[in-house]
Amino acid sequence: MAEGDAGSDQRQNEEIEAMAAIYGEEWCVIDDCAKIFCIRISDDIDDPKWTLCLQVMLPNEYPGTAPPIYQLNAPWLKGQERADLSNSLEEIYIQNIGESILYLWVEKIRDVLIQKSQLTEPGPDVKKKTEEEDVECEDDVILTCQPENPLKALDLDTSENQTEIEELPPIDHGIPITDRRSTFQAHLAPVVCPKQVKMVLSKLYENKKIASATHNIYAYRIYCEDKQTFLQDCEDDGETAAGGRLLHLMEILNVRNVMVVVSRWYGGILLGPDRFKHINNCARNILVEKNYTNSPEESSKALGKNKKVKKDKKRSEH
Repeated sequence: MAEGDAGSDQRQNEEIEAMAAIYGEEWCVIDDCAKIFCIRISDDIDDPKWTLCLQVMLPNEYPGTAPPIYQLNAPWLKGQERADLSNSLEEIYIQNIGESILYLWVEKIRDVLIQKSQLTEPGPDVKKKTEEEDVECEDDVILTCQPENPLKALDLDTSENQTEIEELPPIDHGIPITDRRSTFQAHLAPVVCPKQVKMVLSKLYENKKIASATHNIYAYRIYCEDKQTFLQDCEDDGETAAGGRLLHLMEILNVRNVMVVVSRWYGGILLGPDRFKHINNCARNILVEKNYTNSPEESSKALGKNKKVKKDKKRSEH
C-alpha cells in the first residue's frame, strides 16, 4: 500500500470510529471492506416526523482529493428538494476539501429535516435537545485527591502563552463505562494555554485511582484568536493510537479550548477494537454534556477558516 493510501486509510478509520461513537445505533455498517455505511437521520430522535437515510461509500482518495460517494434515500425526497440538498452537501465538500466531512453532512441533513418539520407543522415546535438540567456530577468512581501521588512527566513549552491567566481550571468527571471488567471514565477541563494542560494533568494524578489507571489518554485543542490557528496535541499513554483517535473526534466535533482525559482501568480481558469505541463514547458524552459541541453551521465555517493546526509537541511513540 502506498504511503498516501495508508494515510487516507488511517484517517478514514478514525472518522468511522468517531461517527460510530457520535451516532451509535443510527450508524450502520453495510460493507466494512468496501467502506460502505448508512446513517438514519431524523428531525427528532424521540418523535421523528421526517427521516432520511444517507448511504456513503468512502473511496481510497477520501478525504484527501475525493468526496464520499453518497445516496440520499427517502420516499418523500424528490425534484428540487433533492437537488437543493445535494447542492448543499457538495458545497460543504468544496468548502472543506481535504477534511473529514461526514459529520457536517449528517448535521446539515438533520437541519434541513428540522426546518421541514417546522414549516409543515408550524404549531408545535420541534423538541430541542437541551435536557441538561437533571445532569449531576458523578463522583462515585472519583476518590478524594491524594497529593502525595507522583505526576507523570509532561514537557510542554508554554512560552507563547505567558500572557494567559494560569489558573487551575475546573475539572468535570463523566459517567464511567464498564465492559468485561475494564472501566473507562472521561475527565474534562476548559484550557486556554498549555500550562493549564499540565496543571490539569497534575491535579488528576493527585487522585490515587486515576494515577493507578492502566492508561490515561488525553487530547486538547486550544484556539489562538490572534493567529486563527489551533494549538493541539494528544497522548496515548501506552494505548497505541488512542490519543490520535480521541483528537480526531474532537476535530470532527470542532471543539475548542478544552482538554479531555480518558482513564482506562484494564480488567484482564482484551477488548480489541471495542476499547477505542468506549474511549470515544466517554469523550463524546462529556463534551455534549458540557455543551462543547457546535452547531453544524459553526463547525463548517470553522473547518473552512481554521485549517491551520500547530502541534504543541512531538507525539510520543508507543
